[in-house]
Amino acid sequence: MKFILISGLSGAGKSKAASFLEDMGYYVVDNMPAALIPKFAELCMAGQGQYDRVALVTDIRGGQTFDGLFSALDQLHEMGCDYKILFVEATLETIVKRYKETRRIHPLAKNGRSLAEAVRVERTALEPVRQRAEYIVDTSALSTAKLRGEMLRLFGEGDGAPAMSVSVISFGFKYGIPIEADLVFDVRFLPNPYYIAELRDQTGLDDGVRDFVFGYQQTRDFMKHLENLMGFLLPLYVEEGKTALVIGVGCTGGHHRSVAVTRALADFIRQKGYSAAENHRDMTRD
Repeated sequence: MKFILISGLSGAGKSKAASFLEDMGYYVVDNMPAALIPKFAELCMAGQGQYDRVALVTDIRGGQTFDGLFSALDQLHEMGCDYKILFVEATLETIVKRYKETRRIHPLAKNGRSLAEAVRVERTALEPVRQRAEYIVDTSALSTAKLRGEMLRLFGEGDGAPAMSVSVISFGFKYGIPIEADLVFDVRFLPNPYYIAELRDQTGLDDGVRDFVFGYQQTRDFMKHLENLMGFLLPLYVEEGKTALVIGVGCTGGHHRSVAVTRALADFIRQKGYSAAENHRDMTRD
C-alpha cells in the first residue's frame, strides 16, 4: 500500500497536490485528526487492495504542535505501513500574494497577528514535519501544470511508463467530431475503400481495407509525419502534467480510413511506451 502524508504551509498548494493525487487514483482525505490515522491505515490495509493508494492531508489546522502526528507515524511504522511525507512550501512573498488574491484568512492570522507573521509562526511550527519529509516541493515558481507534473514524477506508477494515458478514437465526420478530443486529424484526403465493391462492407480492421489504405504512398508519408508529430508532442504533454490525451481520427463515415489509421497510430503510441486505448466510435453504424 502506498501511504502518503501531505503537509506544509497554508497557501503553498497542499490542496492542489492532493487533488492531483486523487486524479492519479489515490484515495484522499483532508484534515484527518492525527489520532485517527493509525486506525484508518489499519482499515486500508485490511481492505484487500480497495485502498492500496492513500493520501492524507494534515496541517496547522490540527494544532500548532505535531506530537500527536509523530506518535501516529510511529504506530504506522510498528504496523508495517510504509508511508512517505510530502511537504509543500513556498516563499513568504508568494504565500502572502496568494492570500491577498483569494482574500482568504490564514488559519493563524488571529488576534491582530499580521499575515506575514502568521506565515512565519506556521513555518516554525511545521519545521519538525519538514525535517522528516522524504519529499519537499517548493511551489513558488510552479504553475498548476508544473505542480501536476511534479506529482506525476514523484508518485506515478513507477513502472517506467510515462504517466499519461492516450485514447485514439476513429469517427465519421458526418456524425460529428468527438467532443472529448484534444487533437483531431482529418484523413478524408486518403484513397477511399468505400468505392471498392469487395471492401465496402469491411472495416479498417480487416486486412483488405488496411492493405488498400496503406498501399498508397501518400498514406505512408502521412503516417510518417503523424508519428514524428506524436513523438514530439507526447513527452511535452507529460512534462506539462497532462494525465489523459484524446486523439480523434476522422474520415467520412468512420468505417474504413479512420479505423485503419487509428489502429496504426495506437500501435505506434504503445511502442513508444505509453498506455494507449483505441475506440472506433462509428465503425458499426450504417
